Amino acid sequence: MVTELNEDNLQSYIADNETVVVQYSATWCGNCRIMKPKVKKLASELENVTFVIADAEKFPESRKLATVDNLPTFATFKNGAFVNQVQTNKFDVLKELVNEVV
Repeated sequence: MVTELNEDNLQSYIADNETVVVQYSATWCGNCRIMKPKVKKLASELENVTFVIADAEKFPESRKLATVDNLPTFATFKNGAFVNQVQTNKFDVLKELVNEVV
């Protein structure tokens, strides 16, 4: 399952779930829209991982939890701690990032 944030509360998802993968995106970002269904497919395959989509422009506190210089940026968190991140529109690169924490 993928959760899209409606408020700037990513920190609570990271605290409440063992493994979290975040897609930082924006409404204007074409590559973000391209990656969204791929993220949903990956989320359906990994039930023990929490996937979250955070609008990097609307939610500055959530954005601070990773280094978001380009979109889409994907970040992984394990047991409340930041693990790694990539900026990509390639599914294989995203999958490699996720495999580091599952």
